[in-house]
Amino acid sequence: MPRKPITSPKAISAGPYSHAIDSEGLVFLSGQTPVDYTTGKIVEGDIKVQTQQCFNNLFDVLEAADLTPDDVQKVNVYLTDMNNFSAMNEVYKKQFSEPYPARSTIGVASLPLGSGIEIEMIARKKL
Repeated sequence: MPRKPITSPKAISAGPYSHAIDSEGLVFLSGQTPVDYTTGKIVEGDIKVQTQQCFNNLFDVLEAADLTPDDVQKVNVYLTDMNNFSAMNEVYKKQFSEPYPARSTIGVASLPLGSGIEIEMIARKKL
């Protein structure tokens, strides 16, 4: 089956990839860094501000796919500083309702554009 791309006018691609791909009802969202689409730059602020911007970008892609945060099944969070875990988690828990999606949080050496955080998701369309 061919890949069905999903594109949001409010998300930025920093490379040759789709914002999301629909694969028979499973929607794989590419990782989003805290880039403000109006400026094309990483938002200024602490990890809480940057985490919220990542979710704003991801939720714009979800909307383009006719999905909501309730459709998210799995989330991967990448942090360049694991000392930011608690602050990221404060913002994260406000984005979803219980039961929360499955999640992994991974410490990495660096991320695109010098970002301190990147978040990716997998969602499922209702059958």
